This record gives sequence, structure tokens and C-alpha cells, in this order.
Amino acid sequence: MELNRVIDDIEPADQEMMLRAREHTSQLVMPHRALGELHLIGERVCGIQRTLEPSVKSKAVLIMAGDHGIALQGVSAYPQEVTGEMVKTFVRGGAGINALARQVGASVMVVDMGIVSDLSDLASAERVRAGQTSGENRLVIKKIAKGTKDFTIGPAMTREQAEESVLAGYEIAAGVLEQGVELLATGDMGIGNTSPATAIGAVVTGHAVKRMTGRGTGVDDETFARKCQAIQKGIAANVPHAEDPLDVLSKVGGFEIGGIAGVILAGARFQRPVVIDGFISTAGALLADAMCPSATDYMFAGHRSTEQGHQFMIEHLRLKPLLDFEMRLGEGTGAALAMHIIEAGVRIFREVLTFEQAGVSKEKA
Repeated sequence: MELNRVIDDIEPADQEMMLRAREHTSQLVMPHRALGELHLIGERVCGIQRTLEPSVKSKAVLIMAGDHGIALQGVSAYPQEVTGEMVKTFVRGGAGINALARQVGASVMVVDMGIVSDLSDLASAERVRAGQTSGENRLVIKKIAKGTKDFTIGPAMTREQAEESVLAGYEIAAGVLEQGVELLATGDMGIGNTSPATAIGAVVTGHAVKRMTGRGTGVDDETFARKCQAIQKGIAANVPHAEDPLDVLSKVGGFEIGGIAGVILAGARFQRPVVIDGFISTAGALLADAMCPSATDYMFAGHRSTEQGHQFMIEHLRLKPLLDFEMRLGEGTGAALAMHIIEAGVRIFREVLTFEQAGVSKEKA
């Protein structure tokens, strides 16, 4: 599948269906729009799925994992080996996202987009344990390279690798959606990945690097200053073009961020809602929006991260976060929590009776 063909096949959400859904909402047995944003959520899902019988019962969290050459600049409080160890923890079902995904009834799939560790044996073991030789597994290997290059001294990846990462994310998500998943959530894992996310955010939104940069994995003041300097140096060295999202991704991005953009494009093409997680996922959303503005119709901002640049990203996308719990874990945790809210909006739309069905006089309500 060619990326341009994917983008050309994406249509905006159905505004007429949303208007019909809004009319239905006005007939629900309660004061007009008494449940506020929940009504808008249900109506948006109607417009996304082109139906007045929306459904988000089948859910999946896709965690894209990748390592980053810029980590060698000391921009993180954790060593790069943690990426591979955390992927193993996801597969074992013992991370924060696993607990929250179980609560909401979502499956979890981890995709090695380009981590340094070799986890092919673990992926093979998962297939054997599931009695499968192909198809969906809890861990999928789509390794483009063993980490990106240090973008302070040159491009993070080639343009070909950037496009490959987006298409890999698209392919994984498309496979999940074709199996009947109705609601996707994006997640990430990668030590040092707040640096490329910050760089993407600064380039695309136009905000200054210092304003966009957050603490990431709990760095101290000295590391924070080094991180800001490294990101600024990388942007200056590569001169990414904001109007060309593949150029931005290739010069200052990450394989997992490209993968997240691909997941979002798949949701849009298959007309299914996608819940965006925090800072890293929203960097991928910025790229997806730049590639295809209609893709934003299919996005829900799961939560507002404590990373200071996240708010600027959300504003650029014209989205409103569903939750603000001062979270900054990543993994898809905020998006998984928000799945509860989205399902609530859909249930209100589908399950609450109208005044006529309930036999209640609208004038007295």
C-alpha cells in the first residue's frame, strides 16, 4: 500500500450523520444536552462510523516502541536498555497499560518499530503460546532499524524509513480493524522519545523549543538544560520543513512516532475512532494531521499530559482532552482511561430512551 493512496482514500467524518445524531440527542428523556460533552462524543462517533447505531465495544491499544540515537546525548534519566525491558513487561501483562486495558476490556498489542534489543524470540514464543503461526500477536516485530540516529548531528532516519514507519503502523492497525476492533488507542515506549516529540511539536506548531520541552522521565535541571540545547541543535542542523511531515519525521522524529501516525491514518481510512494518548502520541497525531487534515475528524484527545508542550499540540489539532489527571506515563494509559468516557457517550446515545419511547411529556421535563 502506498502512503499517498492511503491518504487519498480518507474522507472527512459524515457531518450530516452528526446532525441527525444531534437531533436524536435532543429527544432523549432529560433536559436538553444535560450530559454535556458525553452527547458530543456519541454524536462524533456516529459521524465517524456513519451510523445512528454506533458501537465501541471491541477495543485495542497499540503500543509503538522505538529507541532513539539522541538518548546518547544524556537527555533522559533512564538508560536505553529500559525500552526493551518495558516491552517485555507489556508482553507479560504487568505494566500500567495492561492493568488499565484489562479494566476497559481492551486488547494490548506491542509493536517493535525499532528498538535496540532483539526480541524476536519473545515474539516467536508468543505465537506458539497462542497456537498461531501468523496474524495478530501480543508482540509484533516491524523493526525498521535498531534505533534512530542522533538527530543532533544529522537526520534521525532516511525519508524512505520515515515512510516505512508510517506504513508499518498503518498495516498493523488495518489488520486489527479488519478483525472487528471498533475503537483504537495509541501508546508508545522509547527512552528519550520526548526529545523527538518535542522537536516535532516545535516545528509543526511553531512554538519555541524551550516552551515545548518538558521534563520527560523526571530529569534534573542540568539534564533539562542539556535536553533543550540538544533539541534546538538538532532542529538547526537539519532544518525540517513544517509543511512536509515526512521531512519532519525523517529529520527529528522516531520510528514509533511514525508508526503512531500510521495507526491514526488507518483509523481514519477504516472510519473508526482513535484515542490519542499523551505527548508522544500527539506528536504522531500532528504528523497525521499534516499529512491528511481530515484524519483529525477521527481523533479523540484522551488526556492532557503534564508535559508542558502537550497543550500547544492539542490546541494545534483543535481537540479538547477528555481527562486531566496530571499523568505523564505514556504507554497508552491516558487513552485507555478515556475509552471509558467514549463508551459512556455511545451508551448514552444508544440506550437512553426518547421522550416518546418513555411516555414522558417533553413540556414537563
